[in-house]
Amino acid sequence: MKQPKIVQEFRDFIMKGNVVQLAIAFVMGVAFASVVTGFTTGIISPLIGEAGGTGNLANQTSQVGHATFHWGAFLADVINFLIVAAVLFFLIVYPLLRYQQHQDAKKAATPPTTKECPFCHETIPVAATRCGFCTSQLPPPDTPASPPATPPTSGS
Repeated sequence: MKQPKIVQEFRDFIMKGNVVQLAIAFVMGVAFASVVTGFTTGIISPLIGEAGGTGNLANQTSQVGHATFHWGAFLADVINFLIVAAVLFFLIVYPLLRYQQHQDAKKAATPPTTKECPFCHETIPVAATRCGFCTSQLPPPDTPASPPATPPTSGS
């Protein structure tokens, strides 16, 4: 039995590499965030609370009227965020930026192998002395080019 076209297109979309990779990255990110949350609530918050003499930081609250503010849990979440942001920056963003800078430096260091013909604007080798497209004699590299002169027409 032949599948309807929309089902086939949906299956093709799901099976594309970037969608599958994105789904895997999302699941790994959630798992990583869970590990960081466990680290913060299980180790960092109690250490900060003990250093301040107040117990676990995540359990700290303040009462104002009938409202209870869970400021310790908020600070623990801020610490979670900072840890995740630092790990992502130092393990992914910073190395990627360094790699891109390295690639850009390699591109800039490599001299060009082609240039544009000043007469017909086609791409030709840098070492060419005559254009292979319009057959114009090319000026030396340090001389500005001017288009070839057209012969005068008689009869005017």
